[in-house]
Amino acid sequence: MLPTQRRQAILAQLRSQAAVSAEELSRTFAVSVETIRRDLRRLQGAGLLERVYGGATRPAGRSSEGSFAARTSRNIDRKRAIAALAASLVEPDETIVIDIGTTALEVARALPASFRGRVLTNSVPAAMELSGRGDVELLLCGGQVRPGDGACAGAHAEAFFAEFYADRAFLGSGGVHPEAGLTDYYPAEVVVRRTIIAHTAMTYVLADSSKLGVIAVHRVCPLGDLTAILTDDIADGLADDIADGLADDIADGLADDRGDHPGQAGEALIAALAAADVTLLRAGRSEPPPLTAAG
Repeated sequence: MLPTQRRQAILAQLRSQAAVSAEELSRTFAVSVETIRRDLRRLQGAGLLERVYGGATRPAGRSSEGSFAARTSRNIDRKRAIAALAASLVEPDETIVIDIGTTALEVARALPASFRGRVLTNSVPAAMELSGRGDVELLLCGGQVRPGDGACAGAHAEAFFAEFYADRAFLGSGGVHPEAGLTDYYPAEVVVRRTIIAHTAMTYVLADSSKLGVIAVHRVCPLGDLTAILTDDIADGLADDIADGLADDIADGLADDRGDHPGQAGEALIAALAAADVTLLRAGRSEPPPLTAAG
């Protein structure tokens, strides 16, 4: 069996079982567990499943993003790379917004020691992370706190951000799509995020490659309202999958449930970003890639 056929079979099992075990897949396909893990990594990179301890599950739907604890460890290396890129953009005395979410929390951790500015946040975990930094003026918006994520929202949070004009904002995301734009999961938090965008000079969306081409249930804003998308360089690896025939093999499978074909979605997103004059910055690159339809 070819690798692409094996991956297609893994997706078929996920459609019928909701979860698969790496050990069981190893026995089913008579390959090593490490080979199965590589398959799962590739399929997760294409947004077609979610890796969990010991195996994989179906990807989260548009109405749910999963628990904060589960998301904290998911794609952690990518998130830290994106956070380092975000922190490198910050000037010493700026007023910045750090939004809710696991990647935004990594931005709080990555802020350089030279930063002496003001941080506005609606994230209790981000505030806790920065609370020991006496050189940072830290303001937590307050409001209704969502359990698990420690995300603040509601009228109090909206009024708080409406009183400031920040230099930069680093926004969490549920998905970034060429037509739907920036989307997320919780209505009250979406409204707060719109207020942040309206009151910030430069807005950066933190989105690892698993969120590119994805649509969450609530729209935040069109792409044109954003300054840049900060992502990882894993998206480049999807070209290898396409060259191997993965995209063709799964085009009639689970990919239909997720929207666009991975390659088409990537090209469409890059073209949409270029049309909206939004920069795409990939962590790990020495300079931004050209925004062309070819990538």
